Amino acid sequence: MLLIAPADSHDHRLISNVHPLKWRNPEPSERYNLVVIGAGTAGLVCAAAAAGLGAKVALIERELMGGDCLNFGCVPSKALLRAARAFADAGRAGEYGAAVPPRVVVNFAAVMERMRRLRAELSEKDSASRFHGLGVDVFIGEGRFSGPDSIEVGGQTLRFSRAVIATGSRIAALAIQGFNETGFLTNETIFSLTALPRRLVVIGGGPLGCELAQAFSRFGSHVTLLEVEPTILPREDTDAARIVKNALMRDGIEIIENCQIRNALATGSEKIIKLECAGACREIAFDEMLMAAGRMPTVDGLGLEAAGVDYDQRSGVKVNDHLRTSNCRVFAAGDVCSPYKFTHVADAMARIVIRNALFYGRESFSALTIPWCTYTDPEIAHVGLYEHEARRRGIAVQSFLQPLSEVDRAVLDGEAEGFLKVYVRQGTDRIIGATLVAGHAGEMISELTLAIAGRIGLTTIARTIHPYPTQAEAIRKIADAYNRTRLTPGVNWLLRKWLARMR
Repeated sequence: MLLIAPADSHDHRLISNVHPLKWRNPEPSERYNLVVIGAGTAGLVCAAAAAGLGAKVALIERELMGGDCLNFGCVPSKALLRAARAFADAGRAGEYGAAVPPRVVVNFAAVMERMRRLRAELSEKDSASRFHGLGVDVFIGEGRFSGPDSIEVGGQTLRFSRAVIATGSRIAALAIQGFNETGFLTNETIFSLTALPRRLVVIGGGPLGCELAQAFSRFGSHVTLLEVEPTILPREDTDAARIVKNALMRDGIEIIENCQIRNALATGSEKIIKLECAGACREIAFDEMLMAAGRMPTVDGLGLEAAGVDYDQRSGVKVNDHLRTSNCRVFAAGDVCSPYKFTHVADAMARIVIRNALFYGRESFSALTIPWCTYTDPEIAHVGLYEHEARRRGIAVQSFLQPLSEVDRAVLDGEAEGFLKVYVRQGTDRIIGATLVAGHAGEMISELTLAIAGRIGLTTIARTIHPYPTQAEAIRKIADAYNRTRLTPGVNWLLRKWLARMR
């Protein structure tokens, strides 16, 4: 089991909910409608939904219920990001007329204690006792397939009509010489810190690396962010990534891109990481190092061969578009089988599994409209296709750009560095993709996600009243810009003729 530190009263409350030490596994039923392995987001949604529909359900978890999201991901990281934003806002309060001291003092121990308290409070929803109350048989222990329709856990055999693999993913640790000697943090250990590292090296310029690099820099660490690709956030729109990169550098982060990590070593009291960048060698001293360079599906120890379930170590459990595995009785959901390793995608996949596994549905994963957000300051949110993806698929697109510098509320908020890009299918108002860079882009992207999923065009959005002043007015401005493109020379001629008759 993963260890939770520093094991204070908040962590004791967390453990009592998500891995109760005195928990006694129930006697298995003769046969279950559904057995779920993994009690992260996908597993919990599957178990709760199936039990709510009257199914006989078993849920197996070997480590911590709630999975990464509750224990080592979304919940603790966003608690830190909120605290880091508060300190940044305090440091800039003079811009808004406040009399502030020359330096904002950060109590890092208090920041982490707040995170642990909030995490423990939220863990009630994912607790073993709550799911027992929902009618789910909760088994704490190592679940392993023993046949095509059976799973063993704690010396007991659970037989099923359907099963769901929802074991999630783990950090992909790099096999670099010296890392074991210097030690490194992952998302499973960084939230156990009680003292702020003076010098932090973050390996990986993806969402997790950028978010935590910014947070720790705002807390007062000297942060160096390393990325092997030519730019951080390589999957995002290049203009959006550039804005976030500039924001990170303003926060004092040193960003080293297009670099190769050679090795690390511990010499006396110093830890050193050695890089090669543009043919030149460089050494960086650090106190802590965070590994944030991607994730790998958790498939080890599940006995998938006994169940006849195809998988590989890199992509995880192999599923078809209906999330069914090579064993027709077994489905999978979440990080263990998805290229989109987001909590909200795991939730959506679980809902597909329930319909397809229990009711012979034909719901498709490919039909989902998937938004995502990187919670840096400013945030980057995206949904649908990027322009280059659309063109690669042979889809002619028309692009619209709305700078936040022309949105009143963004100017008033002091958050004018950002933009909204919307891509529509050429000759129509049908949205096929959008990218948003804003202070609360994650809160704003849902309107565009709904528009894509519901086939709502920009014409309808232009007719929709948006409260003024809000930053979401950027969406309405984009819709107005589309409407102006409909005023062709021919339409303008007809309008002038019509209006002339009304004089």
